[in-house]
Amino acid sequence: MAAHARVLDRRRFEVVLGRTDAAAVLAALDGYRNPGGGYGWGLEPDLRSPESQPGAALHAFEVFEDIAPATAPQAAALCDWLESVSLPDGGLPFALPLTVAAGTAPWWKGADPAVSALQITAVTAAAAWRVAAHDPAVAAHPWLERATRYCLSTIEAIDRAPSAHVLAFAVRFLDAVHDSRPEAADLLRRLAKHLPADGRVRVEGGTEEERLYPLDFAPYPDRPARDLFAPEMISADLDRLAALRQDDGGWIVDYATISPAGALDWRGHITVRAVDILRRNGRI
Repeated sequence: MAAHARVLDRRRFEVVLGRTDAAAVLAALDGYRNPGGGYGWGLEPDLRSPESQPGAALHAFEVFEDIAPATAPQAAALCDWLESVSLPDGGLPFALPLTVAAGTAPWWKGADPAVSALQITAVTAAAAWRVAAHDPAVAAHPWLERATRYCLSTIEAIDRAPSAHVLAFAVRFLDAVHDSRPEAADLLRRLAKHLPADGRVRVEGGTEEERLYPLDFAPYPDRPARDLFAPEMISADLDRLAALRQDDGGWIVDYATISPAGALDWRGHITVRAVDILRRNGRI
């Protein structure tokens, strides 16, 4: 982490292992925060532009989840910002217009800001729901309710196999709302029909070998999404994840990277995620 990771992920690593407090990681996160309450400045490593973006909101919510049971007023302020950029149907655009295109992936640069995207709305709302489990201000925020209704109705309308990331993020969203939305269980069963038998979903437009794996859909034990995969499949995927640790202590970036800075930023982020998943699953 010292050799490869940005300060934010070094602080997150310490929080995940219980070695520092919320104030330290929140101070690091504030470096990516804009006056309106949103986040930019490369918090999403493949989106380097400084203005606030929905993709960066996801990563901010990851930090607000890390610090549980502590809460931060920045989380409710982020919901305020998300409410301000949501479209009339309650969805978020995949990305807002950029002021700096350098180092940014084409899928961010080519996004239509006038069209709601299930992919970014679902993964952001899922992260917010995990924060809401310990933060009443996020749980009660009207943005989260609007985004939830959009995701549920859009997932219900899926009538063909979605792309890999849309499928994974929809599953993670339904897992996050399962305890409070009765329709989530049926929608999870419907999405399960689009999972291949081996649980590996090819990423269209990615590298030749790029896949999403069972842990990308159901990373944590004792959650409904785990029922979509056989226990031995999850165990094998935990073995796969553990084996990806390199001799320098970190995990590899196994998908295309866009910029030198982004490649390093992803490596620290992925390492924190891998350690957290392995820890929660009793492998660390």
